[in-house]
Amino acid sequence: MQETRPFVPWDLMNRFMIDVFKGYGVPEEDAAICADVLLESDRRGIESHGCNRFKPIYIDRIKKGTLLPVTELEIVKETPTTVVMDAHDGMGMVASYRMMKKLIEKAKQYGMAGGAIRNSTHYGIAGYWTTMASKEGLVGITGTNARPSIAPTFGVENMMGTNPLTFSLPTDEEFPFCLDCATSIVQRGRVEYYAREGKPTPAGTVISETGEALTDSADILKRLVEGTAALTPLGGIGEELAGYKGYGFAAVVEILSAALSGGQFMKALSGIGEDGKPQMYHLGHFFFVVDPDAFVGQDVFRKTAGDICRALRASKKAPGESRIYTAGEKEYDIWQFRKDKGVPVGEGVQKDIVQIRDELGLPYHFPFED
Repeated sequence: MQETRPFVPWDLMNRFMIDVFKGYGVPEEDAAICADVLLESDRRGIESHGCNRFKPIYIDRIKKGTLLPVTELEIVKETPTTVVMDAHDGMGMVASYRMMKKLIEKAKQYGMAGGAIRNSTHYGIAGYWTTMASKEGLVGITGTNARPSIAPTFGVENMMGTNPLTFSLPTDEEFPFCLDCATSIVQRGRVEYYAREGKPTPAGTVISETGEALTDSADILKRLVEGTAALTPLGGIGEELAGYKGYGFAAVVEILSAALSGGQFMKALSGIGEDGKPQMYHLGHFFFVVDPDAFVGQDVFRKTAGDICRALRASKKAPGESRIYTAGEKEYDIWQFRKDKGVPVGEGVQKDIVQIRDELGLPYHFPFED
């Protein structure tokens, strides 16, 4: 595994992000949650949702007024096994953390639990929330809607978000089976990453309103906001490669995120009001937690899940391929490589870090400045 970008130690980046969040009004306890969620993305190598998004998605939105730094959570409804929360446009990561803590406790007592949040904001890497469950030996499931990005099969208008449908399953291995991916071929965060790195977006993953393939990453981001481009669902354009399946999964996430929480959906989540000015995003998330002890027991579940993963990895490989992976394995390998090195930061993220440090007058010095 090669890496040419400079590394910033994990503890240094963690302290810096906490201080920046605090500097923009996020309470310290909440700031620690948010920093950890973002850094977890980089630990797993999912850089589209890590430090790459720290400034543009969180700090800039706080400054713009479309994300409130103080999260005033309201319990709308609660039963022994369910919770509905209103995040009132606060930090989606904070609301999701509080939700998962509640659901884990309920699932351990009753076997299963489910929850939904409305009027929320971007909640970071979806796998963070499901992994909270798998660390406790529980099954975690979550999904979230988002700004309109995906066009339905046979359409070109961006109607639904990239809508990840995410699962973490505990195993008897050192890492869980964690499937965390968007229901589009490429997610908006990945396009943002390509744009920041000056790279094109792969052809066929984005279509224009006239059905043309788009590859200019910066132009794609602009067009997505304007509504003149859309991401294609898993499977791609039309039905030949089963794009309707990705479309269907995206719709499931959209419905559960909005209908379970009583929240908003699709075009109402654009972040742009009728007057063309920025407004709150009002996102919805859903979460489910299952305790294997309510079925066959955690030990049996873990071993069965581990046996399935090992059998898959040991199966016959395609010519020229040296390894078969199961979900969560690559992320674990990346963490083993990075844990003693730190967070790799490209030039775009370096500029963001220096800019917000200087804005707040924080006394930090980073290795890439030497």
